[in-house]
Amino acid sequence: MSTNFVINARSREDTGKGASRRLRRQSGEVPAIIYGGKKHAEKISILHKDITKALENEAVYSSIISLSIDGKAEDTIIKDIQRHPAKQVILHLDFLRVSKTTKLQTRVPLNFLNEDICIGVKMSGGLIAHTMTDIEVSCLPKDLPESIDVDMEQIDVGQIVHLSNIKMPSGVESVSLSQGAEYDLTVATVNKQKAADIEEALDSDEADDDNAESEKESSED
Repeated sequence: MSTNFVINARSREDTGKGASRRLRRQSGEVPAIIYGGKKHAEKISILHKDITKALENEAVYSSIISLSIDGKAEDTIIKDIQRHPAKQVILHLDFLRVSKTTKLQTRVPLNFLNEDICIGVKMSGGLIAHTMTDIEVSCLPKDLPESIDVDMEQIDVGQIVHLSNIKMPSGVESVSLSQGAEYDLTVATVNKQKAADIEEALDSDEADDDNAESEKESSED
């Protein structure tokens, strides 16, 4: 089960761009909205420093977040984050309510394992290409994983890892695969290096050797 984060929030009544700007500048808070379930959408605000600290942990993006709104807890997941294009500032957040008894759909990051000992890389000099970095899953909140492992150790050059090749955690299913075999998307491949890539790598190695030799000669002088 994913980590349960707790973040304090408060209800807000003011709406509009002007109110949101004042909230950010005067109170150091981020406007947000929480929706879903059988309740109406609710406007809330969160201290910027609190949400920034929470987002430093990558697990928060695929975890249940308990929003304590004026002291009342709501289980949610993050559905959207709006960030300033040039500054390290969060402008707005969307949260979706979740129920312990209702399956949710959200995206979970992929964790690629054993890339350094991948057969296609070690034995054939291939290059790993990631086609996907996360996938959409459906599961109960209690089964939501922080990430899903993709083992690359036995993947050779020319082989493709599909969604169906991934071992899903118990209680978790791929949303794409549930739509049919034609949605068995590519997750990663091991490609053969192009001649130009190999030549560039050799040139780089030779250059490193030449630099090392020059440094040795300089030190001897």
